[in-house]
Amino acid sequence: MISETAADRLDGAPHPRERQVLVGHGAAERQLLDAYRGPRMHHAWLIGGPEGIGKATLAYRFARFVLAHPVAAAVPVATADLSVPDAQPAARRIVAGSHPDLLALRRIAEAGKEKIPQDISVGAMREIVRFFGSTAGEGGWRICIVDAADDLNRSSANALLKLLEEPPPRSLFLIVAHMPGRLLPTIRSRCRALPLLPLTADEIAAGLQTFDDIRLPAEEAGRIAALADGSLRRALEIAAGGQESFAGEVERLLASLPAPDPLAIHGLGDKLARRDDGLFELFLRMVFAHLHRQVLAEAGEGARRLAPHAEVWEKVEATAAQVRTFNLERKPFVFQVFGWLAEAGRRRA
Repeated sequence: MISETAADRLDGAPHPRERQVLVGHGAAERQLLDAYRGPRMHHAWLIGGPEGIGKATLAYRFARFVLAHPVAAAVPVATADLSVPDAQPAARRIVAGSHPDLLALRRIAEAGKEKIPQDISVGAMREIVRFFGSTAGEGGWRICIVDAADDLNRSSANALLKLLEEPPPRSLFLIVAHMPGRLLPTIRSRCRALPLLPLTADEIAAGLQTFDDIRLPAEEAGRIAALADGSLRRALEIAAGGQESFAGEVERLLASLPAPDPLAIHGLGDKLARRDDGLFELFLRMVFAHLHRQVLAEAGEGARRLAPHAEVWEKVEATAAQVRTFNLERKPFVFQVFGWLAEAGRRRA
């Protein structure tokens, strides 16, 4: 069974194992399908890319397909993707978290506890050893999804490596990683890499409409998608948290540079002073996006023209890290940021 008290669960949204719809990543899906039909499929796949773009959804989608079609040669030639009907027995058991041949390794709270551990411990890895040491419940594949490998500590990473080095017959590892480059090189070398790119704004806007609890006008979905930085999860957080109006305030202030309204900055600072981490991170993403646009616009004008906004980027990044680490007041930080941005705009002019 898969616990619901998990670090990767977004309140109000279905878990990736429950999602039949994959937003984007058609090429990656076809690559998995072609590999499964091929003469010798790799036993371990490293599905990498930024957080919230659908890596775990793709992993569960592939697991569902393999368990629904345990004999690759029997997959119909006309099959064009990894979709499986909701009523298919393997699909129903995966949604329920009860398929005997699928194990999800994640940071989850222990039975009777609410606190989620900081990493995937070596104790959790013992469950994988038991899982692969038993006979497949339905006589076919045994699949382990690691979500996410970034949460492995040194001991659990080494335990996973040992399994990857000597994989049991008909075993499949689907390893999700937000930053694959930080994993042990020996783990990366034993996996076939499947990098996923951030979603486009159009894909996110369309993807928002695939959730039953979200009904957004197309224009609003487009505005939220533009703020999501390629992440469908981030778009869901913005839509659920009512962050769009806040984003509009930030947008208007950025557009008013180099002479923003001090009263508007006060109002923005008051909102961030409430210690809403989601709003704080959204503010930072929008500031960095603004700086990115400025730097791109100045790229052909020489280092001297680039310097003001490049310097602001470094200041914002370093100061934001201090605000997070030491839990500093956020309103003064907002004034600092707009002061730096205004000065950079005046220097450029």
